[in-house]
Amino acid sequence: MTAASVPDWARFAASPLLWLGVTLAAYLLAQWLYRCSGGRPLLIPVFTAVALVVGVLWLSGTPYPVYAQGTQLLTLLVGPATVALAVPLFGHRARLKAIWRPLCIALAVGSLTAIASAVGVAWALGGSRETLMSLAPKSATMPIAMPVAERFGGLPALAAVAVALTGIAGTVVSRPLLDLLRVHDPAARGFAIGLTAHAIGMARELQEHPGTGAFAALAMGLNGIATALLMPLAVVCFQCIGWL
Repeated sequence: MTAASVPDWARFAASPLLWLGVTLAAYLLAQWLYRCSGGRPLLIPVFTAVALVVGVLWLSGTPYPVYAQGTQLLTLLVGPATVALAVPLFGHRARLKAIWRPLCIALAVGSLTAIASAVGVAWALGGSRETLMSLAPKSATMPIAMPVAERFGGLPALAAVAVALTGIAGTVVSRPLLDLLRVHDPAARGFAIGLTAHAIGMARELQEHPGTGAFAALAMGLNGIATALLMPLAVVCFQCIGWL
């Protein structure tokens, strides 16, 4: 089949410009809905934008690999964007030096709790080892959770879904829960949100409060490293108590 005989829509659908435009338009619309709703947690831009893009893909019959290829530029920008998260944190370096010990304790407890709770619930519901290992790193950011899950016999695709759902759920419930517990310190709120809701929660906090967002970014990065380091120990413990 020659290029001239390919349907116009098929050629247009394969264009990176189309899917970059769709993604940007979906996110801008999601932000507008979020602002109009008064910041309702269920309308966080990441969740709404994903739903909009999935709807467009489904209605147009476009396979995900086509969309992924068309948005490679956004994927390449993830690295620089992650490094840039250190910029807001740099302004809080004095506070960070003063509270690094409790932050380390919170990191260890939070990371272990996230792993153990996911595996424990899945085990109680009869999940297979493959499922348990896929869910264990759910609170780490996706680029870390997927290879960690695969390393211990899990499914990277299932791990990615678990990470996304954890981030959305954590972002939705974190603010009301922290308000209920009367946790108002930006460092404590940000670190808790970044530890549990990783990139999705961090993105919202950066928009709402730079100080909270800075500590959320710190927690997201540290929890990814902690999860990778603690997983071997956690697997040995799960085997000893009969979960694996």
